[in-house]
Formats: sequence, C-alpha cells, structure tokens
Amino acid sequence: MKSFVKLGFAMMIAMAFIFMGCKHESNEPETMPIPRPVPCQVVGGIEGSHVFIDGRTVDIFVAWASDHEVTQNEYEAVMGTNPSYFSSNPASRETQEDRPEERMCWYDCLVYCNKRSLNEGLTPCYTVKGSSNPSDWGFVPTSRNSDWDAATCNFEANGYRLPTEAEWEYLARGGNTSNSGQTVYSGSDIIDNVAWYKGNSGNKTHEVKKKAPNAFGLYDMSGNVREWCWDWASWITADTPSVGASSGTFRVMRGGDFGCSNNTEVLFDDWCRVDNNCLQSGSPYGRNDSTGFRVVRSAN
Repeated sequence: MKSFVKLGFAMMIAMAFIFMGCKHESNEPETMPIPRPVPCQVVGGIEGSHVFIDGRTVDIFVAWASDHEVTQNEYEAVMGTNPSYFSSNPASRETQEDRPEERMCWYDCLVYCNKRSLNEGLTPCYTVKGSSNPSDWGFVPTSRNSDWDAATCNFEANGYRLPTEAEWEYLARGGNTSNSGQTVYSGSDIIDNVAWYKGNSGNKTHEVKKKAPNAFGLYDMSGNVREWCWDWASWITADTPSVGASSGTFRVMRGGDFGCSNNTEVLFDDWCRVDNNCLQSGSPYGRNDSTGFRVVRSAN
C-alpha cells in the first residue's frame, strides 16, 4: 500500500493562481509523489479555520504526502512489530494489513519516520538527544520526557515526517485556501462519501482508501483514525509561527476517527470536519486505538 498520487493538471494550474510566484516541482521519483510549491505561504483567513486566520502568514513546506494513513503492513515492515488493537477481524472484503496502524504515540511516529528515512537512503528530519539515528534515542518513553519533547525537525531534509497542523489542514482542504468552494469534510459535504465515522464504521477501523479521495487524491483525511501532527496544541494567533508553539503539554491530532471514544458532548461527525478539529490533542506518550498518522516529505 506504499502509493502516492500525483496532482491533476487542472489542480496544478489552480494552485498556480493561489500561490503566485511560487515554484512548482514536477519531479517523478519511484514513489509517485504529489508535487507541491515549496516553500509557499498562505496569507489571510479561511472562514471557520483556527489555523488559517486573518493576519497570520503560514509557510507550507510539504512537497509530497502519502495518499493514505500508514498501514499496519508498512509499520511492521519498518519497526518489526504491529501494536495495533485492530489486528484481526477486518470488515468483509477488506485486507487486514492495509488497515491503518493505531495505538501510536507521538514519540513512536518520530522513530518510524527516521527509521524509514534511513532505510530508504533519505536524510532523517528529526533529531533527539543530538542524533538523527533512533538507535541512539533509547526506549520510547511511556511518560513525558524532556529529551524527546525537545525534538527538532529539519524541514529542509528529504526524509519522512509528520505534517505541521497547517500543512495537514492545507492537504485536507485539497490546497484550497480561499473562502470559495470549501467542503465540510475532506473532499465532500457528505460525510459518508469520504469518512469512516461513528455512523458507518461498525466501531472499528477500515482498510485505507475505501472511501472517496479529496481534491489532492488523499484518502481518509476525515475519519478512520485521527492523525498526529508535529505541533504542540496551543491557541493560535496572528503571531503563531508556521510550526506552532515552541512548547506545550499536548500534541495536535486532526481528522476525526471511526467512533467517538472520548467523553465529550461534541458530536463525532463535527470532529471529522476540516474546520473543526482544534479540540483534538493528546499527550505525546499516549496511545489509543483511534489515533494513527500519515507521513509527508519536504523534498525528494
């Protein structure tokens, strides 16, 4: 399930008008990447968004994004283990190993990204304890850890990484940074078209890429499992940097999941909305069966 998708010609032309003066890359390595203008800026607000707000300028570094959430097969190939809760009994006509990996804490994602980068001869993005080799980091913490919390990301490296929250929302919106033509969910105004959620999931995850994609050809950005982002969860203002606050307590999750597993009065399908995911965050060491991740890259 290691596939990426390429932007359609019409979408690339449309993006040229959104990002005047930004260079579009068109390289086509074996991974079939999505070309992005790198880097570019989104200036101004999108109605309903807590990320793209009036007065804030946001850099978008992402050049390639996986069209699906990291699967159990992909995770096990890199890490040698599959800690998913949903490790059996897939839905009818679905493939077990192509269900999304879950029970991933934020720290786990850093290890996976750097290990996969090293395996593929790419430059790792993350540095922990002064090293980009996860073998030097020790065991993944099961509680807050100041060394791991101080991890840095080299956004110019060509390895795998988590998207920033702004990048995640940019991808979920299919690159549309205007107030025209937005959809409620990622790719549709009708949740059942694009998302596995409480109303249709049977209270479990599903094989990736079974619902319709969004305008960028990305699947499951609404529903199935929530996705970790790089940022610390914080109140965003016009002065908040593109990569979010420099410290915090919780890390951002976006996108909603297969069923509301939290004690909250917020309707679950609202959590799947592109513009209403700011309530989702978690401790960087926390794991649950509704959270996974998607990888992106800044360069080939």
